Amino acid sequence: MNLDMDANFIGKAALLRIQEDGVTRKQVGLIIEGVPLKGPNTTFWTIQKGGVKVGKVTSAVYSPRLEQNIALAMVSVEHADIGTSVDVLAGSGLIRASIVGRPFYDPKKEIAAA
Repeated sequence: MNLDMDANFIGKAALLRIQEDGVTRKQVGLIIEGVPLKGPNTTFWTIQKGGVKVGKVTSAVYSPRLEQNIALAMVSVEHADIGTSVDVLAGSGLIRASIVGRPFYDPKKEIAAA
C-alpha cells in the first residue's frame, strides 16, 4: 500500500505511525499452567515479566483436545519470543505461562499417536 498518496482513509494515521515507529506489540499464543480454566476470561488479564506489565491476555480457555489452558495475547515485541516465561494475573492470582507458536491445533496428529 502506498501511504504517500494524497487520499485519506480510515487507519492511515495509524499505519503511518507504525511505519515511522515500528511495530511495538505482537499477538502470541500462551500455554497457561494450572488447573483447567472453568470458562473463558471475560476481561483482559495482565501479563507480567519480572513484575512489569508487558501485555494482556485477550482470550483464554481450556482446550480438552490439547488438555491444557491456551490463550491469545498481545505483548510487547521484546517479550514475544517463543519459550519466554511470563506471569498472567488472572482472577485467581498470578499463574505461570509460556509463549508458544500458533495455531494451537495438532496438524501432524502427534497427540493422537501418544
